[in-house]
Amino acid sequence: MRLRTDLSRCTGCRRCEAACSFFHTGRINNHLARIKVLHMYETGVDGPALCIQCRERFCVEACPEHALSVGEKGQIVHSPTGCVLCGACRDACPIGAVEIFKGLVMVCDLCGGRPRCVEACTEGAVAVAPKDGEPPALSGIRDAARDLSPALRRRRWLERKARALRRKWETDRA
Repeated sequence: MRLRTDLSRCTGCRRCEAACSFFHTGRINNHLARIKVLHMYETGVDGPALCIQCRERFCVEACPEHALSVGEKGQIVHSPTGCVLCGACRDACPIGAVEIFKGLVMVCDLCGGRPRCVEACTEGAVAVAPKDGEPPALSGIRDAARDLSPALRRRRWLERKARALRRKWETDRA
């Protein structure tokens, strides 16, 4: 199982963030969500950024303590007892989908197979990807993102997708 996003459907409401943080912590706080909604005013597009369960699994490979693994549903599983909060997983993710906040590693675990962000998104901007699809590869953007913070990596990732969507909209209108 993996998630996909459709920026053309996102309204920026942040229900996905609220559902995610509440499921994982019992509190509604966008800093505690594993999904982040960005408002990209330059393109006029809002969109969610989250772990896309990439083909490479850079975060899992980078963990020196083996505190991250891939679960049976394809989700990233974090073991807090093995984790030393070194940040290698955060630094390895080219799209900024892994963060460390208040001593917690924040990465999408697919809510154990029932992603709350998908249930909360009434617009269909976050959905479960078809099973026959190949996981996306991120090796092509890894080097360009290496020196950026997770927040800037998310912004770059979504801006690229938003600009492509904006071009499509403009072409369709012409």
